[in-house]
Amino acid sequence: MLNPILILIGLTVAISAYAWSNRDLMEAWIMEPYVMARNGQWYRLLTSGFLHADWSHLLFNMFAFYSFSPIVLGTLAQGYGTGAGLGLFLLLYLGGIVVSDLPTYFKHRDDRGYRSLGASGGVAAIVFASILFYPTGKIGVLFLPPELGIPSFIFGFLYLAYSYSMARRQGDNINHDAHFYGALYGVLLTLALVPGVLPQFIQQITAYLGKVI
Repeated sequence: MLNPILILIGLTVAISAYAWSNRDLMEAWIMEPYVMARNGQWYRLLTSGFLHADWSHLLFNMFAFYSFSPIVLGTLAQGYGTGAGLGLFLLLYLGGIVVSDLPTYFKHRDDRGYRSLGASGGVAAIVFASILFYPTGKIGVLFLPPELGIPSFIFGFLYLAYSYSMARRQGDNINHDAHFYGALYGVLLTLALVPGVLPQFIQQITAYLGKVI
């Protein structure tokens, strides 16, 4: 069976790389609230998630997506079955891309010069769903092995702090606000799909803090 995670990564890499050499595609698919408010083209909410600013932006997003997706897809498939689990995983990822762009659209729909791109909202939704499932799992930082990393729930707070800081700077066409709204979407949808995840999350955090304090 084909791996849906690798298919999504392959599509994103191929489309992003192609768009760098095809200005028409980049112009047609990028998130541009001013144009959308006047011409429709709501598909840009989704298609902009398959575009990236450069290789570093693309590789960072795809590495995070690849690292956290198996846990989320596996948990959803275990709870709902393979087919339904995959559908919910796509709802989490693709829905995260779309929903996380909506606040940006309303904020910038009269801003003629604003444009953004990237899968950050969907990636953030997957990352924070994974954090809910395994909040004390270790995440490697700066290429350190996971056993020397930090707990995922702490990584989550640092991730949001970084996104907030970068969103205030702007200027790089990367929608850093999408990190926050994608994370929020991921948390709320996961809580709705897996009602027992919140007590388990609290229990794991409490047990972890009890060991380190």
